Amino acid sequence: MLVLGMSQEAEEIKKLLSFKKRLEKRVEKLESELKELQTILDAVNSMLLAKGFKRAEITKTTPSVETTPKKEEIAQQLKPAPQVSFKEVTPLTTIDGELLATLYIGDNFLKIVLAEDKGFNVNTPPFNQFFVERVLSRMQQKDAELAKDGELGQGEIFSYNIQREGDLLREIHIKNFDAERLKELRSSLKWTLEKMLEKMKSQS
Repeated sequence: MLVLGMSQEAEEIKKLLSFKKRLEKRVEKLESELKELQTILDAVNSMLLAKGFKRAEITKTTPSVETTPKKEEIAQQLKPAPQVSFKEVTPLTTIDGELLATLYIGDNFLKIVLAEDKGFNVNTPPFNQFFVERVLSRMQQKDAELAKDGELGQGEIFSYNIQREGDLLREIHIKNFDAERLKELRSSLKWTLEKMLEKMKSQS
């Protein structure tokens, strides 16, 4: 009886090990598929943003000097960032794995820390022309209009604060956004930084 019991236990362990291996292979396959899909999605987002940016450039009628934001607009708030806890920390990288920035995501607060070794310059296109004017400013303007109509409180308006040392970008703090805007901010920022990096490399 003892031998029989041990034999049954050994057989159960063997089956569990076999099932474990199948699960591990399935997980590995799903992770690989997810990585491929994410890469494709990032590429599609970049292409859509690139086409949108080009169309805006073609149809723009006002001189570029007038659309360049003032220093007051770049530094929206000079107050120090609030002390918050972050529930997610996400590196933003190129397709080759080169770090562009790190995103610290909290409850309704996003801190973007630019990669120090890149030396991103605030004047390098398309940071001001696209990310500030067409993404950040438009989100803020839209919320300001909603607040004017009584649909949003003043404390619920999308806001941002760009911190820099001279012309070097250091951090971007963003408040009052939802999941949809977070996705747009992430993809828009990635495309912007990739284009900035390409331009910087071509000039070096």
